[in-house]
Amino acid sequence: MLDIKKIRQDPEYFKRGLKTKNSGDKIDELLELDEQRRSIISQSDELKGLRNRVSSEIARLKKAKEDASGKISEMKQVGEKIKAFDDRIKIVDEQIHAIMITLPNLPHKSVKIGFSEKDNETVKEWGEKPQYDYPLKDHLDLAERLDILDFHRGAKISGSGFPVYKKAGARLERALINFMLDLHTQEHNYQEIFPPFLTSRDSAFGTGQLPKLEEDMYLDNADDLFLIPTAEVPVTNLHRDEIIPESQLPIHYAAYSACFRREAGSYGKDTRGLSRVHQFNKVEMVRFVHPETSYQAHEELLQDAEDVLQALNLHYRVVSLCTGDLSFAAAKCYDIEIWAPGSQKYFEVSSVSNFEDFQARRANIRYRRNSDGKVDFVHTLNGSGVATPRLMIAFLETYQTDEGTITIPEILQPYTGFKQIKSQI
Repeated sequence: MLDIKKIRQDPEYFKRGLKTKNSGDKIDELLELDEQRRSIISQSDELKGLRNRVSSEIARLKKAKEDASGKISEMKQVGEKIKAFDDRIKIVDEQIHAIMITLPNLPHKSVKIGFSEKDNETVKEWGEKPQYDYPLKDHLDLAERLDILDFHRGAKISGSGFPVYKKAGARLERALINFMLDLHTQEHNYQEIFPPFLTSRDSAFGTGQLPKLEEDMYLDNADDLFLIPTAEVPVTNLHRDEIIPESQLPIHYAAYSACFRREAGSYGKDTRGLSRVHQFNKVEMVRFVHPETSYQAHEELLQDAEDVLQALNLHYRVVSLCTGDLSFAAAKCYDIEIWAPGSQKYFEVSSVSNFEDFQARRANIRYRRNSDGKVDFVHTLNGSGVATPRLMIAFLETYQTDEGTITIPEILQPYTGFKQIKSQI
């Protein structure tokens, strides 16, 4: 959530920033309500001050056995006015809150101004696109021949977008997850978390999924709990409504979770195979950091995600999102897009975002400074490290052989227990 005090100080700055994020301008309406609120509070405070002074006078009159009925009657009317002011403040507060929760985070000054993904910039590439001297198959053809994925039975069980991993495919999926968790916890010094997969409205609000993205989330109506779209939601909310000692910062968490997304707005997009599914696995990295170090932490977080793909020797590129393509909560974001040679296209496998204090304000996550004991909001960051469906696409297509088998790179073999996926395993 944005800071209304800063909006009050420089409304034009916020108007410009929101415009670059394709957000409607509600700043004038917000400030008008804010002015109303402060005016009402001022009037209410004056009456409360009067009531306190007269109450002392009434007490003095009663003690002196003098008539205080006139002043008591006067204060009854003052009390009714104060209640009316308080009721009005509550209404205005709700109106202000209703606007504030819809305002997205402002983009960082380093983010390119643009209005769609066409304006994003590739800032880095790693590795070379692999070359082959034989015809390539895409991951669906490979998975069908090797009998390691079953979309038909997944659809029978749950509907489209719920794949079943089988045999060596299930083992490979588990191997990738364990490899990534070990990399982040043993080499990148993250604490491992295994979070709940259901989350409350307060938690989903804290990270910015609600109210904007509610239609993309699966909801258990009986208990009013949401299936998580990413481990970012429960892991960030570990410290909701807490004050963290400055000495404990930074805090780094890594978590595996299943992720659930209705993808309500994705109709007409590429939905072939694993490219867009409703349930998938992901290892997520979350950081809580001092505000002064958050952009250094952002670059470090990006490298942590890149290390996964570099270890697997998979070609990728890093894209810096323009203002109009940033998520609701992000101030800056890099997407990592992995190359799938059989499909001849890049697929996003990770988004690495700095939210600055936007999520921390919504979730009330603060730290206490060592120097003066004052509290302020932390900065939160998260990055996929990484999501497995599109990683699996690129992995199968990159490591296919001319015989239609899949070679397992040496670094992953201790996790799979085999060196190759053949049609019968």
